[in-house]
This record gives sequence, structure tokens and C-alpha cells, in this order.
Amino acid sequence: MAENFKFRDPGKLVDGDLLLVLVKKSPANPGKGYAPSYQFKMCKAGTGLRIGRISLRVGSASKLRYPGHIGYAVHEKHRGHRYAARACRLLLPLAAAHGLKALWITCNPHNKASVRTLEIVGGKYVETLRVPKTHEMFHRGLMYVRRYRIALNK
Repeated sequence: MAENFKFRDPGKLVDGDLLLVLVKKSPANPGKGYAPSYQFKMCKAGTGLRIGRISLRVGSASKLRYPGHIGYAVHEKHRGHRYAARACRLLLPLAAAHGLKALWITCNPHNKASVRTLEIVGGKYVETLRVPKTHEMFHRGLMYVRRYRIALNK
């Protein structure tokens, strides 16, 4: 997928008071095993106030086994408004436009808010994996991830 990869225009990504602003497109980095990705900031629509971030990685499920296709974080004082779930939903059409049939998203098993976010988005729990000691996520302190699958309908 990475060899013929072309970034797409994500269009306007808005859900009520949530706006996703594209800040960076990163090409694949085969040496590090990184898939091409889009990085967005989550903002309050109308104000531009930054409330978090979200990224979409476009690659095979096997390459993204531990980090997943989507990664997100909401600043603590803005949590509780379902911004992460809403932002994930906004990225589903972009993922489908790249030919993905499903998204795999992982989270820390102890992060109850993230588990709930993935359930709200329609993620189906598949398994909990031990992160290999050689993986960079392990070196950042993550020993296990819960994997969820979200089917993309075309």
C-alpha cells in the first residue's frame, strides 16, 4: 500500500463544536516501520482552541498491530464531551477512501475512557496483546494493548 500511496484531501471535518485541522502529512518510513499518516489537531469550532490531537495511519493491519490505525489524545480539561469518539468517526470516510475495509485501534487496557471511546465508535473487542520488548511502545511503558476492530462500510 505504501508504494503507491497518495495523500487525499480530507475535506472539512466538523462535528458540532469539534473541528479537525490537518497539521501534517507524514510519508511512510519503512526503516522505522511507520505507515503514512495524517495528523490533526482537535479544535473547538469557531474559536480555534486546541483541545487534543488525532492521527490516522494508513497501512496494513499487521504493520499496525500494536499502534493501530488511529491514535488520539484529548487535553484533560476538555474530556467528557466525547471528542475522541467524534473525531474517530470523522476520520472513517478518509480511511475508507484509502481502501481500508476495517480499522484496528488499540488502547491501554487500564484506560477506561479510551475503552469506552472505542465502544462508542462501534469498535468490537478482539484481543489483548502483549507488546514485544523490542517495540518502541514497550519502551514508552506500554506492556499490553487491547485491540478493537471497526468495520468500514462502503
